[in-house]
Amino acid sequence: MEHITSDGRILVMTAVEGEREAVLRGLKGDTRFAVELAGVGAPSAAASTALALAAGGFRLVISAGIGGGFTHAAALESVVVADAIIAADLGAETADGFSSVDELGFGSSRIAVNTAASQRIVQALRAAGQTAVAGPILTVTTATGTSSTAELLARRVPGAAAEAMEGYGVAVAASKLGLPVMEIRTISNAVGPRDRAAWRIKEALQALEAAFSTLTEVI
Repeated sequence: MEHITSDGRILVMTAVEGEREAVLRGLKGDTRFAVELAGVGAPSAAASTALALAAGGFRLVISAGIGGGFTHAAALESVVVADAIIAADLGAETADGFSSVDELGFGSSRIAVNTAASQRIVQALRAAGQTAVAGPILTVTTATGTSSTAELLARRVPGAAAEAMEGYGVAVAASKLGLPVMEIRTISNAVGPRDRAAWRIKEALQALEAAFSTLTEVI
């Protein structure tokens, strides 16, 4: 990712209105930020981000919202800051298993981020009292609903910390314009079997609000 400058505004893309409202509460009217809806899924996120960026004047793009956490890396209500944004299911099935578009020679399923900036944000969040980690955030087309798929993704991307559905789309749009990109997710559920009774959506949205309140002080 390119060096993050202080010139221009920051575009934050969330999938749904509830996430957008949480981010706006955290920002408390900070005019350096514009918060827009990406829609659900990478294709919608890419198109919506490109449209928002057409206005110009942005220096950084952030994909933000709630997501699933891999239990070995990210606890419920914690914050994950991406150190890589990866389209985890972009590729093809073969007789030997899954092959990414990288392995197929058709492009890249990975968007790099400024890992030093990610670590600075993690440290600031921890100093503010939140549980925060840096790690790969996976973009998937279908949210994981079984232990076997969770284990498969964890093997496919060692160190995977979270999954969501929009980050790669947002990142592709930003990278086409040479803009740095980040992804921030607060964890509402464990990646794996869909146990709605265990979900912490309200708490994850509160954590998202708190994270962006801290972010205004360090970015």
